[in-house]
Amino acid sequence: MRYDFAPMEGVTDAIFRSTHARIFADGRADRYFTPFLSPNQDHIVDEKRVHDWRPEQNAGLNVVPQLLTKNAEDFIWMAGILRDWGYTEVNLNLGCPSGTVAAKGKGAGALRDPAALERLLDGIYAGSPLPVSLKTRLGIADASEFPAILEIYNRYPVKELIVHPRVQKQMYRGEADRAAFAAALAGSKAPVCYNGDLFTADACRALAAEYPAVSGLMLGRGLAADPALVRLARGGSGLALAELQAFADALFAEYCTAFRSEKSAINRMKALWNLWFTVFEDADELQKKMHRAAEPWAYRAAVRTAFAQGRLTAGV
Repeated sequence: MRYDFAPMEGVTDAIFRSTHARIFADGRADRYFTPFLSPNQDHIVDEKRVHDWRPEQNAGLNVVPQLLTKNAEDFIWMAGILRDWGYTEVNLNLGCPSGTVAAKGKGAGALRDPAALERLLDGIYAGSPLPVSLKTRLGIADASEFPAILEIYNRYPVKELIVHPRVQKQMYRGEADRAAFAAALAGSKAPVCYNGDLFTADACRALAAEYPAVSGLMLGRGLAADPALVRLARGGSGLALAELQAFADALFAEYCTAFRSEKSAINRMKALWNLWFTVFEDADELQKKMHRAAEPWAYRAAVRTAFAQGRLTAGV
């Protein structure tokens, strides 16, 4: 089974991707999707915004860049740059549920207007210099919207359809709609990858067994919380506290260098610790200590306590 790391804003940046692949070399993702980039209308490369996408930042990794736009010309312009940088595929984000994004007709908001969606895909597939995959939701308010959306997708040479089986209004609440996913898998002309609510190795194996035709599984919050999840799903060992410590230490050092600020690095690390604490047993007090750690010395003390006193949940 192929395992992809989902694009997660503020999590799966280039430092995280390369460090994960190094520390968990025997459980790295098959593909790492970048958090989305919105190409600007001036068609000027903003070096600060594209730094994470530069080939030298992703050496040795299979990285798929993701674009968020409602303008085909902007997409094609950026896809041309990505081709020149050596990328072989680009992904269009039609799944971001953020209200501010959707209100602009981008991400999952593009699913609100089928005619506009069709015009966007007409332009992209007519002019993209790279194969284009799509990451999609089921619709805006109800899964009954998806058959008409899928009919549109089936008109194009979609490299792969990555389906998160929720609608935009759900955000990440409620259960993923497995019945709707099954219908998408059966009805799509493109290969279909599953994304959503895969937090354990057992869940990954069960879904792969239930849907043997699936092209791959995309893991987001589950893999960010348990960075050894791919290895475990493939029959290897679970997460060890020592390797999580090596991962946390390496990330913090890299972020301190990149941000030139320990406090900025701490803020980034706290977001990761909020995920990691979900695979600890009885971590409330440890999490409170981490939350209160505003100074570098306090952060380091909270990390030492977490690894000295913390216990990973059985089965992780």
